[in-house]
Amino acid sequence: MIVDTLIHARWIIPVEPESVTYENHSLVIDKGRIIDLLPTDTAKHKYQGTTTENLSSHALLPGFINCHTHAAMTLMRGIADDLPLMDWLQNHIWPLEQKWMSEAFVRDGTDLAIAEMILGGTTCFNDMYFFPDVTAQQAIQHGIRACVGLIVIDFPTVWAENSAAYIAKGLDIHDQFRHQPLITTSFAPHAPYTVSDDPLQKIRTLADELEIPINMHVHETLHEVEQAQANTGQRPLQRLNSLGLLNPSFIAVHMTQLTVEEISLFAESGAHIVHCPESNLKLASGFCPIAQCLNVGINVALGTDGAASNNDLDMMGEMRSAALLAKAVAQDASSVPAMTALRMATINGAKALGLDHEIGSLTIGKSADVIAIDLDHLETQPVFSPVSQIVYAASRQQVTDVWVAGKQLLKQRQLTTVDISALKAKIVDWQGKLSK
Repeated sequence: MIVDTLIHARWIIPVEPESVTYENHSLVIDKGRIIDLLPTDTAKHKYQGTTTENLSSHALLPGFINCHTHAAMTLMRGIADDLPLMDWLQNHIWPLEQKWMSEAFVRDGTDLAIAEMILGGTTCFNDMYFFPDVTAQQAIQHGIRACVGLIVIDFPTVWAENSAAYIAKGLDIHDQFRHQPLITTSFAPHAPYTVSDDPLQKIRTLADELEIPINMHVHETLHEVEQAQANTGQRPLQRLNSLGLLNPSFIAVHMTQLTVEEISLFAESGAHIVHCPESNLKLASGFCPIAQCLNVGINVALGTDGAASNNDLDMMGEMRSAALLAKAVAQDASSVPAMTALRMATINGAKALGLDHEIGSLTIGKSADVIAIDLDHLETQPVFSPVSQIVYAASRQQVTDVWVAGKQLLKQRQLTTVDISALKAKIVDWQGKLSK
């Protein structure tokens, strides 16, 4: 049988079923989907690939799902480092955005982010930023999967003048891209301290009608929680729950300040957490108790946050940081083992975005969002456990090949949809502007 792509690999880590690694197996891709996974000897007799890849020292696994990004902010990587969150936002980032925010800024910043993410094995990202239509267009152009956030804030920006205008523009974008196979949408109210009750109630109603998620920064810092209590008498999660937002379609990003009661409430709601360990560490925001959250059944995914506060979009780094930090916070070396960290970076992200029927594991029938990691490096030898080596020892530079919906976006470390020279020239131009 002739198929589009036949990949022979040393290891295949499907993620589902959990804790299974196939050795000397092959993945069969046709018309953008996985149609078989079987021993290589059998595959060679059963299938003939229009394209055949022999990856004798590689592990194949589902592409990483970066569940929280501000892609265009990659242009501000390294600006105002080593500052606490509110100082960083109010005195540095927001003034720069007021001065320079435009479609061109979002287009070029998103291109830079997409190139970095593909090189690191990310095949899907969940974004929250201005001009989400531009982000969606650039994702389509470069062949990467994206969930674009329909951002909502109470105050005016270059994107919209008030919360009603943000919501209206978001609905237009949802309609514009709802038939695009690589693009989904979510409502993205920025945070409890920047969005008031009326727009949040409107968003909840619309999200239910459209059957799309809501993702929001929640309990990111102690200051945020204390300020909310002083202003409203409620912690932010209490308020969100009273507004009916805590449900299986809600995605809370950061969640560093949690009581035992809040963890229980969140578990009962069926909502999801996106853990951003490196951004939380860099901004000294606090620690999300992910071991406790996982133990009570909360779905925890991973995100990098924006490169302006991280300062990279490296999901392999996030996996390692998440696993190590969880052990220290829980004071338990068995907390968040390597396979759990890998699931957080793949299938858990798919579940949070409502895309687990389509991506997140190498399952027959799902979209062929696949990455290959070469473990034949001194830094990852010897290989007793491919999953442990990927989480604890490998680097993103070992990602050699990336496919999204069967289309190859990275081939032997070469990007196939990005003009690197042209992109670098644009970055240099933006560096000059942003430095003024």
